[in-house]
Amino acid sequence: MGHREDLLEGAKRCLLAKGFLRTTARDIVKESGTNLASIGYHYGSKDALLAQAYVEMVEGMSDAFEGGGELPGEVGSLERFTGVWANIIGTMREPGSMWRLSMEIVALGDQLPEVRDHLARAQREAARGILPLFQGGREEDVTDEQVDTLGYFYLTLMTGLMAQWTFDPKSAPEAGQLAAGLRQVIEAAEGR
Repeated sequence: MGHREDLLEGAKRCLLAKGFLRTTARDIVKESGTNLASIGYHYGSKDALLAQAYVEMVEGMSDAFEGGGELPGEVGSLERFTGVWANIIGTMREPGSMWRLSMEIVALGDQLPEVRDHLARAQREAARGILPLFQGGREEDVTDEQVDTLGYFYLTLMTGLMAQWTFDPKSAPEAGQLAAGLRQVIEAAEGR
């Protein structure tokens, strides 16, 4: 690996160990075996490097979201909805879950404007990337309208789940509870 990749991998390890605020440029350099100047050269700033490292960590979760194989149920079905959320929630249970890091980022957004701006741009791609899990198809075929509606709906659910699992994992909902709640919303909307 070159310095760029070494920095990125070192930043990922630092983020999981220390979080955004407590990670210093010197921590990253020590962890990556590089030098301080290489951060600026390759990423522009420590915050830009940390933001990129975080985005790559989130993107790396896609295999876990798929459950390592075939997802249950037909695309768009309540069974698929439940299965995908069960997989996502499974990643929130893991010790040292990166989702705690996500809550730090949400809470500190105003204090980290460069990070916030970088991640705001990545949100749109996250909304596009999550849709095929539930709806099938390919990410590149997802329309902007789907991203702006259903994609952001799923990301909003995920953000709420992250907050609940971080704050109180004992009472955070399971996938079946989410599916039951969705069923009730649909039935109420249809006047049943």
